[in-house]
Amino acid sequence: MLNTIFFDLDDTILDFRRAEAEALSKTLRQFDIDPAPAVLARYHEINAAHWRLLEEGKITRPQVLLGRFQQLLEELGSGCDPEAVCGIYEDYLGQGHFFVPGAPELLEKLSPRYDLYLATNGTAHIQRSRLKSAGIGPYFKGVFISQEVGANKPSPAFFRACFASIPRFDPAAALMVGDSLTSDIRGARDAGLRTCWFNPLREASRSDICPDWTVETLEELPALLETL
Repeated sequence: MLNTIFFDLDDTILDFRRAEAEALSKTLRQFDIDPAPAVLARYHEINAAHWRLLEEGKITRPQVLLGRFQQLLEELGSGCDPEAVCGIYEDYLGQGHFFVPGAPELLEKLSPRYDLYLATNGTAHIQRSRLKSAGIGPYFKGVFISQEVGANKPSPAFFRACFASIPRFDPAAALMVGDSLTSDIRGARDAGLRTCWFNPLREASRSDICPDWTVETLEELPALLETL
């Protein structure tokens, strides 16, 4: 019987893409760079690529945080200091929050019935700040942030650390819900969890990463859980 649910945070509970665009726009304006849609889109691509390399163990977290801005600024022909840009961006990113549609209602509905945990690869001080702003901390029995855990999703070490922190944890009674096939779904499956892929953009599936279930809206999740 299902009793434990792990949720990814970014683009599963909180709308990271919207927060990213707003924080980056404010940051670029401070450096007299036009935050045109094409620039924001290019940063999103660069940032996602850097995080994928981190998931694969090919670069470190500091290389992600600084390298994404080094690449963007080089492509823009800007002489701005990437460390300064990164610092201001992180300050803005930690301010405020945006919810994925249906997220607060879902957490309120599920928290009395299941033990809920967050499992995120984000930077610790930013994620803690966003969680405080969102006011959703009380819904969760625990929050696992890769920077604090000492390992990144999809590493088995990340999930083992989470499991070890939960009394009487039973992987057979747990589920991982997240939007990333490579981070959330692959990592959780390799760790022995059942998985639900949150796929609001209706992205193409991958033959090498197979979630147990897929939902396109958070509103679909309670009905699915009733069947488990």
